[in-house]
Amino acid sequence: SEDSPFYVEDVFLRNYLDLIAFLLQGLPASGTLTAVMAYMVEDFYREGAVMDFPKGGSRAMIDALVRGVEKRPGCAVKRSTPVERVIVEDGRAAGVAVKGGTVIKARKAVVSNADLRMTFDLVEEGKCAAFDVERNELLKAVPLCKSFVHVHLGVPASAIPDDAPPQWTVVGPTWDGPIDSRGKVVVVSCPSKLDPSLAPDGYHVIHAYGAGNEAYADWKKFEGATDSDEYKRFKEERAAPVFDAIAKRAPDARKNAVVEQIASPITHARFLRRHEGNYGPAIAAGGDLKFPEVTTPLPGYYRCGDSTTAGIGVPAVASSGAQCANALLSVFEQWELNSK
Repeated sequence: SEDSPFYVEDVFLRNYLDLIAFLLQGLPASGTLTAVMAYMVEDFYREGAVMDFPKGGSRAMIDALVRGVEKRPGCAVKRSTPVERVIVEDGRAAGVAVKGGTVIKARKAVVSNADLRMTFDLVEEGKCAAFDVERNELLKAVPLCKSFVHVHLGVPASAIPDDAPPQWTVVGPTWDGPIDSRGKVVVVSCPSKLDPSLAPDGYHVIHAYGAGNEAYADWKKFEGATDSDEYKRFKEERAAPVFDAIAKRAPDARKNAVVEQIASPITHARFLRRHEGNYGPAIAAGGDLKFPEVTTPLPGYYRCGDSTTAGIGVPAVASSGAQCANALLSVFEQWELNSK
């Protein structure tokens, strides 16, 4: 607020702080934890700071996480194995049933990294009264961030100017209005400029998205109707700000594209199994609502990820994983692990 000793008077700087907070956690600076803002500003402006891209792309990050699990004796990761429900036995989470009917039993606990709605939906109502109470309270009270429109392009290398950066962000047409206004913030990445292995020789890949600014309500009428011409026209219309942002630094990219895909909030919901394709819970710091804890009222059922404390963003989600691990282990077990 303006009476705060920390109030930023410069209008552009306030807008810029809103932008970096929004890109990390889906809310403007006024709704973002001070610790998160401090981390962002310090990390952005430290000496020699650069924007990191993983070599090998997103898949390389997934593969690294899998290696981190599977190097432990008896540990395995099952990919492309959707969980259909959490098995509850004797009043506690005892395992999961996956698509196809296979049941995987849990020795100690079941941990959900799904979004808030899915974490509740995986447990049938009536299995735990206290869990049902929390389900009803949180699903009614917790607002959700909006979803995304994505554009993926494969283009000849000649369509990307040499002076185009590997990533750029476009805000427009003005700074006026909420930071999550439709099409206002678009992030464009061309990671193959840094890692040529991400595209065939002589080509580049582009991924661009409207950052958490697509209301799912506008798309709900297309559920089950994604083959319709109306849906395809609507995708084209809503992707216009994304293509405009790409053209800011690569004006010839679209007309020369050999691959073009537009993904909607419905796509986001389907492939990431997120309710209405949401970016995460829109819980503002300092408000009455608090993030759900890593523990749940159902014994043996835990949660981590962006739907728990401390919310959206890689630092927050990594922190939630550590908190969940701490909740699962006794103090003595933690001491033993710390000595390794």
